[in-house]
Amino acid sequence: MTRNVTVAVAQTATVLFDTAATVAQAQRLMHEAARQGARVLVFPEAYIGGYPKGADFHIFIGARTPEGRADYQKYYEAAVTLDGPELAALAQTAGELDLTVCVGVIERDGGTLYCTAAYLGRGADGHGTVLGHHRKLMPTALERLVWGYGDGSTLQAIDTPHGKLGAVICWENYMPALRMAMYQQRVALYCAPTADDRDTWVSSMQHVAMEGRCFVLSACQHLRRSQFPMDAMHNRLPAADDTVLMRGGSVIISPAGRILAGPVYGEDALLTAEIDLDEIPRMQMDFDPVGHYARPDVFQLRVHTAAQRAVDLQPGQGQ
Repeated sequence: MTRNVTVAVAQTATVLFDTAATVAQAQRLMHEAARQGARVLVFPEAYIGGYPKGADFHIFIGARTPEGRADYQKYYEAAVTLDGPELAALAQTAGELDLTVCVGVIERDGGTLYCTAAYLGRGADGHGTVLGHHRKLMPTALERLVWGYGDGSTLQAIDTPHGKLGAVICWENYMPALRMAMYQQRVALYCAPTADDRDTWVSSMQHVAMEGRCFVLSACQHLRRSQFPMDAMHNRLPAADDTVLMRGGSVIISPAGRILAGPVYGEDALLTAEIDLDEIPRMQMDFDPVGHYARPDVFQLRVHTAAQRAVDLQPGQGQ
């Protein structure tokens, strides 16, 4: 395992409803991160497919509208599948650059959309591949009406040359049990793709880093109203082109809670930091949330990791 590694987070916006252009933009940022020596790169929540900040899909309790359904169809068509050409292209680039990537996507599975973090990098055969994924367990507020719920089967962190890597998306980071499930896997690189650009987010990420004794890499979009015009989708937020829908705030934090890069607001950015993975055991000397500080005789957490399927087709039984 490489003990010193450069990591990066990308603060940029989706090219709304142009998934091919967003993928091309991501590939350019992957090349730039690699040129700067990065071996790990995190993109924001819903970067591929888009975070529909301010959209309401014309949803009312007890009613929907044809206009809202048309907006949803447009959003659905911009989404990607885990085995589709978009992620395959990004995975190929990641493999060529020897880069481990966590990218937020809107995943299409049947008639349902999920807010997903996909893990990309070199596979055992040396080629770029999708290494794993995590579906957001609990969409927040109106997100629940356009995104499905993930389950425990996608909580699995992945092995990388730089230690365990896993993602916790946006306000999932306020779910203590989910954080504990990640800490139990000894996640060294805790990815937090988000749409939360408030001042309080950075302090939350510092808490996670100190609580989990891990490096936190958080990426948020920098998105302006001009990039999300009304004629693209109904949007309740102010229509002035210079209105900032998401101002960024991407940040990289050490296990000691020390800010290594960022936060940056109001502009696109590619943040990098060199990290020392040996800082993790040094910080665990006096606090290990799932080890010597856990008190399992008092507290225990049960995590269900089986996939939850609406229909489980079983082979027919002979007579």
